[in-house]
Order: sequence, then C-alpha cells, then structure tokens
Amino acid sequence: MMTAASQPMRLRGEISYDEPLSKHTSWRVGGAARCFYRPADAQDLSVFLAALPQDEPLLWLGLGSNLLVRDGGFKGTVIALQGRLADIHIQNDGGLLAGAGVSCAKLARTAVRNEWVGLEFFAGIPGTLGGALRMNAGAFGGETWQQVKWVQTIDRQGVLRQRQASEFKVAYRQVDGPLNEWFTAAQFQLHKGDTQQAQSRIRDLLKRRSQSQPTRLPSCGSVFRNPEGEHAARLIEAAGLKDYCIGKACVSSQHANFIINTGGASASDIEALIAHIQAVVRDRFAIEMQPEVHRVGEAQ
Repeated sequence: MMTAASQPMRLRGEISYDEPLSKHTSWRVGGAARCFYRPADAQDLSVFLAALPQDEPLLWLGLGSNLLVRDGGFKGTVIALQGRLADIHIQNDGGLLAGAGVSCAKLARTAVRNEWVGLEFFAGIPGTLGGALRMNAGAFGGETWQQVKWVQTIDRQGVLRQRQASEFKVAYRQVDGPLNEWFTAAQFQLHKGDTQQAQSRIRDLLKRRSQSQPTRLPSCGSVFRNPEGEHAARLIEAAGLKDYCIGKACVSSQHANFIINTGGASASDIEALIAHIQAVVRDRFAIEMQPEVHRVGEAQ
C-alpha cells in the first residue's frame, strides 16, 4: 500500500487514512476506508493508480447512494469522485461531455439550461454519472445508456481509454464491458426540443420524487430491482413489510422499496433487513428479490 512518505511528488489530490465512510454514504452507515483519495482530475487519478500495488482492493465512490459499506469498513483504497471529475462541456451539435463525478441532477439541469433535451430523467437519480453508467441507472422511464455515444475509462495501471457505447452490453440495471476498467467520463448526444417543457418535466419529476420517496431520511435509493412484470415496492408492501424494522433500519412507509436509517442504524441492521425482505417475499410469492444495492467491506 502507498503511504504518505511514498506518495509520488506529482500527486495533486487529497489523501487521508482510516476515513469513516459513514460520512460519505447516503445511508450514513459503514466503517472506515484504509485509504481515501480525492483526485484533482483524470490525469492525477492516472498517476495515483499507476503507483498503487496491483492487488490493492479498490472502491469507486460518488455520492454514496446505491452502496452499503459494512461496519468493518473497506480494507483498501477508496477513489472518491464527489466534486471531482465534474466538468461538463456542451458542443454546438448537441454533444455533451461530462465527468464521472458530475451529479445526475446537475447534468439534467445543465443540459436544459443550454437548450438541449433528453436527459431530464437524470433529475430523479440521486447519484453521480459514474455510478449511473456502471448500473444503467434509470428513473421515470429514462435510462442512462440510451443516449451515450462513447465513454472514457481508466484501468488499474492508470491508462485512459475512449470506448464506444457498442463495446458494452447494456441491460436493465446491468452493464457489462471490459474488466478492471472504470468510467471517468461520457459523451451524450442530445437534441433540440421544447426547453420550457423540459424544465417543467424536471420540476414535475422532482415533485413526484419528493411525494413518493422518503427524501428527507438517509437511504440508498431503491434497494431491489423490479422483477420482470412486477414492482419490488408492490411485492414488499403486499408482504406486509411496510414499517418493518430491524434495529434502526426500517422499510419506508412512504415507498416500500426504500430502507431508511431512522437514526443510529448499523450496516448489519440494513443487511439483515434486506435478507428478511427476500425471505418473506420468497415464501409468500415464490419470487427471488435481487438487490440493486452494491455491498462492500467486512462485517465487524
């Protein structure tokens, strides 16, 4: 592992050790990261990765939504992109290049403000572009990869590459591509449209989100994928699990596919509640619920 004394002099980012990940995840749970790095830009990230041992475990972190860090923490290096790799460039032909650290909500607003439409659904995704690309995140009928032309990736050696969208196999909440590469940017192709209508749609999406989801309490977003032909929230509610709690982790009364931290929940509380929901729905409906949430780290 790279230590403070062995850091290459060219590094321009911020490094810390034993960083509590509960400060950086939307559930507000999780143990510490052994090493926590916030790169200055893509080139700085390239230098940092090239200096890491090749067997060092890596975790890429945006806004910390859709992520459950276990209470024992992450015994490796976290690459934190919130507020980093966050540039947005818009071309005259409707091309939009955005860094992986841009929040999805900002991406939606910026496109419409510059009179291009097609990304309004991003206003309903509580994460960054990097995470959205990784899982083909979607909201209110739109999905991330629908208008992606190409992406920039980086590998363990710090090599940056440009890859076409056709190099990835994209499905519902799943993206398969080259192994051991991570997204640093994406190019979208947008089109002209009624920007007043687009702005109205963004306001409507945000209103619907606040009315239907527990946005005032710590959560990760949707916990489970929708089974084919079904809705996860309907199944959980039909199983009688709304308001069901384990410790301080509870199924939301507002939206059954959300697990909320009511104050002082542990990651083990949340993980136990996920397992309980799966067991009850399996027994009641013979349906296997697949979590969307990515679980990392070690139990305490």
